Amino acid sequence: MTEKAPPPGTQRPGGRTARTRAAVRDAVLTGLGEHGYPGLTVDYVAAHSGVHKTTLYRRWGGVEELVADALDLAGEDSWTPPDTGSLEGDLHALAQEVAESFDDPAASAAPAAFVAAAFRSPRAADALRAFYAERFRRSAAVVERAVARGEAPADSDAGDVVRAVSAPLFFRLFITREPVDPAFADRSAAAAIAALRAGVFSAHGSTQAPASTQPPADTGA
Repeated sequence: MTEKAPPPGTQRPGGRTARTRAAVRDAVLTGLGEHGYPGLTVDYVAAHSGVHKTTLYRRWGGVEELVADALDLAGEDSWTPPDTGSLEGDLHALAQEVAESFDDPAASAAPAAFVAAAFRSPRAADALRAFYAERFRRSAAVVERAVARGEAPADSDAGDVVRAVSAPLFFRLFITREPVDPAFADRSAAAAIAALRAGVFSAHGSTQAPASTQPPADTGA
């Protein structure tokens, strides 16, 4: 059976060095921050990376693959989730990391442009999905450690928990375009923690309210 060739830009040809790929990635990030996805061009990337335009076309194919490969490279970093020693500390720290990463408009321009690109390019959408899937996979360790310490139900869906922490933040950042401050990040983490402890994220998909919250039975008196 013939193995399917990988998409352009996702596999390093023999002549492409890590330095070249990083230079192209940096140029893509700068271009996204300055012009957004619609304004990014191969000419811009060539001028700012020092890589000839014909080389960019031959190895990446065009803007769509350049953006996707920049995301692929971002996902190859060594980031690890917080490890404060407690579930609450880890999830609050995780929420604060998200908020802080978008606190500087200049620094957040490229991530926001990646999201915009995902709506226009199927390849960019796949790369963005893979990037966040990897981030959430690593973040799941926070919940797994909490389960081992007895701080969370054993059947908790770790992936859903960490998604619940960042979901309100991403909604504000990318949908309603509202500001996100440390207090809101803390509330997002607190809501996820409360839901986790209430069994909302049970892998079995069923929850039951604590007995104290149930209305009293009608005794007919």
